Amino acid sequence: MARHKPLARKLRLINREKSNQPIPIWVVAKTRRKVRWRPRLRHWRRNKLKDV
Repeated sequence: MARHKPLARKLRLINREKSNQPIPIWVVAKTRRKVRWRPRLRHWRRNKLKDV
């Protein structure tokens, strides 16, 4: 990817990076382990971003 990125692309990448983090432990505790992991969790090598 290019070294110079437009601001819009950079913001989209930041949002994707934030949404790729695991859910907090307190959410697991609050939902009594009904929610254990984030369904859209992405690995950098397996799943690539579509429209960035």
